[in-house]
Amino acid sequence: MTSRVLVVTVTYHTGETLRPFLASLRSASVDSPGIVVVDNGSGSVDRERELAAEYDARFIPLRENRGYGSGIAAGVEASEPSEYVLIANPDVVFEPGSIDELVAAADADPAVGAVGPRILDPDGSVYPSARNLPSLGAGVGHAVFGRIWPSNPWSRSYRVEYDNATRARDAGWLSGACLLVRRAAYDQIGGFDPRFFMYFEDVDLGARLGEAGWRNRYQPSSTVMHTGAHSTSRDGSRMAAVHHDSAYLYLSRRYASWYHAPVRLLLRMGLGARKRWVSRS
Repeated sequence: MTSRVLVVTVTYHTGETLRPFLASLRSASVDSPGIVVVDNGSGSVDRERELAAEYDARFIPLRENRGYGSGIAAGVEASEPSEYVLIANPDVVFEPGSIDELVAAADADPAVGAVGPRILDPDGSVYPSARNLPSLGAGVGHAVFGRIWPSNPWSRSYRVEYDNATRARDAGWLSGACLLVRRAAYDQIGGFDPRFFMYFEDVDLGARLGEAGWRNRYQPSSTVMHTGAHSTSRDGSRMAAVHHDSAYLYLSRRYASWYHAPVRLLLRMGLGARKRWVSRS
């Protein structure tokens, strides 16, 4: 029998970190979701393969690192159709019933294309996982002042969830660390854009869902803990560079008209300079 929910995660040198993720799925839903673990070209995958077998998950090793969105796509494409796809990082731990809460929110409104849970950091603080789509002005203000003036108005506007962590609401986009996507919505927009290797693929997904008429819904009655950016911590400088490249890709597509050419040039120059500065720090 096909499960209503297909859980897809992507590993990269994840190892034993995968165990808490898989173990927590057993109490996250009264139904048994299908589980797919896609490894993004780690090379040595013996431990991940063993853990997947222990928890009745399908294991798909890729020969190369295709990026997060492409890894998710590989898992979805290799699986039986399901009503929902739950996309999650392998260092997420689900609270009991958390998947059921996401499904209930989606079932309650057929216009909802994606639902995201409340995501907690290890210290119990709420991670801002449901945000407004970044405008050019807010994005520049957040990028320039985010580190030196965390309470600046642009960052506060961008990270609106800090003030709305306990209220169910619509959002511009939901964090790709954990979100439930209606399969019909996923198929309609083609899932994640493979041009985003990492970062901003979830922002882009939320934007395209909205453009296609779907709603992105934040549901704090569902709670998960994100223990840390396990795979990206291996090469911080490279990931900082990738983050800025993805930011440019996203914003350049939002401002793609011919008359936005000067804006795109300024974005390329500004983000390029900031990428070089952050990558050295």
